[in-house]
Amino acid sequence: MKTVPESEALLSERRAMTEQVSRTRRSDRIEQSPVMTSKQHERPTTGFGSEYDIRNSQEGLGPCGWVLVVISYIMCALTFPFSLCVTVKVVQEYERAVIMRLGRILSGGAKGPGLFFVLPCVDSIIKVDLRTVTFDVPPQEILTRDSVTVSVDAVVYFRIFNPIISVTNVENSRYSTQLLAATTLRNILGTKTLQEILCDRENISHSMQVHLDEGTDPWGVKVERVEIKDVRLPVNMQRSMAAEAEAAREARAKVIAAEGEQKASRSLKEAADVINESPIALQLRYLQTLTHISAEKNSTIVFPIPVELLKLMKTRNEIHVTNDL
Repeated sequence: MKTVPESEALLSERRAMTEQVSRTRRSDRIEQSPVMTSKQHERPTTGFGSEYDIRNSQEGLGPCGWVLVVISYIMCALTFPFSLCVTVKVVQEYERAVIMRLGRILSGGAKGPGLFFVLPCVDSIIKVDLRTVTFDVPPQEILTRDSVTVSVDAVVYFRIFNPIISVTNVENSRYSTQLLAATTLRNILGTKTLQEILCDRENISHSMQVHLDEGTDPWGVKVERVEIKDVRLPVNMQRSMAAEAEAAREARAKVIAAEGEQKASRSLKEAADVINESPIALQLRYLQTLTHISAEKNSTIVFPIPVELLKLMKTRNEIHVTNDL
């Protein structure tokens, strides 16, 4: 009888312990939640609107850097107005200037267009052209999916939409885009057949533009358009394709000629049936033919002899021969 209340006491103690543990876990989560949210706000993001994807810390120039900046300001003030030739820079409407002060990009992003001020011996300036740039992809020897070797070249139009990323994330954005375009052209056309390459250029250009745009987006480059210029086939392949096309055209021509002869023979049969019903119609046809011949002013006129006349002469000859016998 004593075991029953002891088991009930153990169950009540376990329930109390589980409730206490759950309460402590809830309190820990509530205490950790503001810390986690603050860390999420402090976490840097990448992209066009997040500090231009600069992979460095938030530290400043440091005491030595500020000393150099102050010295540069003092030198500019002492050499004024001659220092204006070095400190004042001009950027065109289609350009942007990326300024690095002691190796760090200045806050505010790219400068321009117009006038701006730089410090000599401290700031370094890099001008970036924002206009659309065009380059030719060199002819690429490509083996298609149906084992045909072709030479394909293309043209690519691109522009820089973020000067900061194009300077910090890639050494040479133009050269890198050219190499990526050549590789993308080989990869995409390698999965197509010769017939698809010759007949489906628009879709191939669009898919190539999408792949290039995805690959160059971290470099601050926007690929606007891709066009395939020329597809060169081997000479033997050209000859075989020309022979195949010529044979197909000759076959179609023979079929059309045979169909025309069949229709003409049917029409002649119908005309012969009509003329057979009336013997005078054949004589009228003779006269009509003579009219056409005389209209051309020919010196020689061929007059057809009716077949009935020949039959009549033949029958008379047979009658004479029988009478002689």
